[in-house]
Amino acid sequence: MTDSDVAGFEARLKIVEDKLAIYELIASHPPSADTGSADYTSSVYLEDGVFDRGPTLDGATGVKKIAAFILRPAHEQAIRDGLAHFAGLPLIDLNGDRAVVTSYLMIIHLDHEGHSRELPNHGASQGYRIHRVVVNRWELERRNRRWRIAKRTLLPVDGSEPPLELLRRGLGAVIHKAASK
Repeated sequence: MTDSDVAGFEARLKIVEDKLAIYELIASHPPSADTGSADYTSSVYLEDGVFDRGPTLDGATGVKKIAAFILRPAHEQAIRDGLAHFAGLPLIDLNGDRAVVTSYLMIIHLDHEGHSRELPNHGASQGYRIHRVVVNRWELERRNRRWRIAKRTLLPVDGSEPPLELLRRGLGAVIHKAASK
């Protein structure tokens, strides 16, 4: 193997390691939200991070205010009522020490008004209800060898232009990179 081969292999391995670390970061969000782990949230956002939930829901700037979201009594009640964040596989646009991740998130909860149904070998359940589906845009930065969230934007999938634009931007960046290889 030549030095050039080794350098190429190391560069490709670094991309794989970065993407794996980013997958882990994004995959950690649902369990942390569903358990009310403000400590986890504090550890993954930058100090001046931004949490933007669009024009109809409040957001926050600054890691302490963002972490406080999951300590709200209303969020704790949602957890007790059967809240579950269910994330889709993220699309990652990696650019050195920055990355943009585009993904879907479903917010589902136990349907307390549903009729109990039996599923063989799985017991009875009232079922779950999809409360909302959102598009996420995670803007990440690597700091001290760790990927952290600089800004997270989430918009409801409602057919309007803003969430479609988040999807187009995420997909477009990845398509452009693939075409340039």
